[in-house]
Amino acid sequence: MATITNVTEYQAIAKQKLPKMVYDYYASGAEDEWSLSENRNAFTRILFRPRILIDVSKIDMTTTVLGFKISMPIMIAPTAMQKMAHPEGEYATARAASAAGTIMTLSSWATSSVEEVASTGPGIRFFQLYVYKDRNVVAQLVRRAERAGFKAIALTVDTPRLGRREADIKNRSLHVTLKNFEGLDLGKMDEDVQWLQTITSLPILVKGVLTAEDARIAVQVGAAGIIVSNHGARQLDYVPATIRALEEVVKGAQGRVPVFLDGGVRRGTDVFKALALGASGIFIGRPVVFSLAAEGEAGVRNVLQMLRDEFELTMALSGCRNLGEITRAHIFTDWDASPSHPTAKL
Repeated sequence: MATITNVTEYQAIAKQKLPKMVYDYYASGAEDEWSLSENRNAFTRILFRPRILIDVSKIDMTTTVLGFKISMPIMIAPTAMQKMAHPEGEYATARAASAAGTIMTLSSWATSSVEEVASTGPGIRFFQLYVYKDRNVVAQLVRRAERAGFKAIALTVDTPRLGRREADIKNRSLHVTLKNFEGLDLGKMDEDVQWLQTITSLPILVKGVLTAEDARIAVQVGAAGIIVSNHGARQLDYVPATIRALEEVVKGAQGRVPVFLDGGVRRGTDVFKALALGASGIFIGRPVVFSLAAEGEAGVRNVLQMLRDEFELTMALSGCRNLGEITRAHIFTDWDASPSHPTAKL
């Protein structure tokens, strides 16, 4: 097999290896899949303004997320049913994240339990949660995650109903598996966050925010952070790319909580662009399941390493020695027309 040189190459390998139904489930987006391609394409409309004559012999990529120190601002997003990709599933992903010194978020639709993931050894792990009609079920899940040493809850708020993914409708057998969504009760984000705070002291990240208005609400109700996400473009089609929505959400949060980006990241340059636009870090989803399908734990480790190496190089070539030195002035975008922007004066 030819050497894999970038993250995207794993998708084609996963497509060859996986049953069509499984590949389609991981790869598809909602309806026309416009937002699915836009999540990637929007990154091409952000260009660099690299600064030179800076000593970049030492690059520090470390950061803290909710007080936990990690090796780089690249984390693992929750993705469902990883054992469909590889027999080791979430176990392999957990080990790869821990080896890379970063955070894994376990899906509440995982094919491994919180206890099983905890048994792989030490690591900083978050638990993704949907709120079900049966609050006792939710409370029980949260308690189990706490006992298993998980450090935060990522509450997904963009799924009052499941988006229309036509590949899954065609592959009817999988569609049936997704019926456990019927017990979902994603009421109002504010009520859900406030209720969760009565049953757990874990910090709550709100995942699925795309507007300044919802960012303000998340902050008001006590969220510890916000994940800008369009659910991998699997919910409402024709929402903007998350990288395009990021700046609005950052402004809405007014610096009161960290904002993270989920969606479309495939290169170290993408990570840099997200941080330049105000993100505190990014999450990757599909690259994990595709690399898992291709090469198991080694694949996921490789994805994390390639993104790390590319991001480090982007920092060096842009003249940034640590994350604090990455600024909005290091990029310009297609939507920059404001006189306050450095390129406007050129």
